Amino acid sequence: MTPGEASGAPVPFGDRLGQAFAAHGQLCVGIDPHAWLLADWDLPDSAAGAEAFGRTVVEAAAGRVGIVKPQIAFFERFGSAGYAALERTLADARSAGLLVIGDVKRGDLGTSAEAYAQAWLTPGSPLEVDAITVSAYMGVGSLDAAIEIAEAGGKGLFVLSATSNPEAAVIQRAIVADGARAGRSVARAILDEVGERNAAATTGPLGSIGVVLGATLDLAVFGIDVAAAPSAALTPVLAPGFGHQGADVTNIDLLYGGYARSVIVSESRSVLAAGPDRLAEAIVRRVAETGAARG
Repeated sequence: MTPGEASGAPVPFGDRLGQAFAAHGQLCVGIDPHAWLLADWDLPDSAAGAEAFGRTVVEAAAGRVGIVKPQIAFFERFGSAGYAALERTLADARSAGLLVIGDVKRGDLGTSAEAYAQAWLTPGSPLEVDAITVSAYMGVGSLDAAIEIAEAGGKGLFVLSATSNPEAAVIQRAIVADGARAGRSVARAILDEVGERNAAATTGPLGSIGVVLGATLDLAVFGIDVAAAPSAALTPVLAPGFGHQGADVTNIDLLYGGYARSVIVSESRSVLAAGPDRLAEAIVRRVAETGAARG
């Protein structure tokens, strides 16, 4: 039985995310075996090095945080050996009871979108995670098959909405020209549609479909009023940009307003740079700092 399953229907991802918040707070530790981090950890820049790195992060995170987020690209660069290393890292994370967000940024149409979701969200799959990041460049509706698979398995999705890279602004701040969301930015339109889907499908306080909203952004510039977050079926927010990238967790309420209690504070390099011997200590410190910021 997977962590997302109870007797009968799977427990929705949003419910499990809420449980992780209650038990361990809102910090999420990235698993990003950059070449320079592997070197700093005295590990080879190879699939074996990435595996040792990933499994060490899982061991340090277990019992200290509730969520980890492997960046799949840093395993994929080693080909099939990298995926084998990733599978073993994911197996460790599942055994440790961690929620795993696979940072895969998949996006496609029809049966292709369905196949991606089957690979990552099917219980028992070697690549099984609890949620994945996805792109809605072809419309949120293009993700319908993935959403159905996620809901059936108690899994989640995080749809890119407003990302921190400057190249994205020209698209994400563009105004939708027609349809029900005309006059809104693309980022706002994605957030609104995800929120509506959560409201229709969710009975708990947190929905199972989230969005990615970068912590280094002024979201108002993207047409997003964070004070207007809905009170029911709150949309989870995966928030990269804290720590090394410059966002300060003490500003989480200012940055995310009514969404602050659903924010996953994602940190990678600022924690991982502590090295294998001090990683657990760094995680404990950042958990405390994140908790203090949320009161």
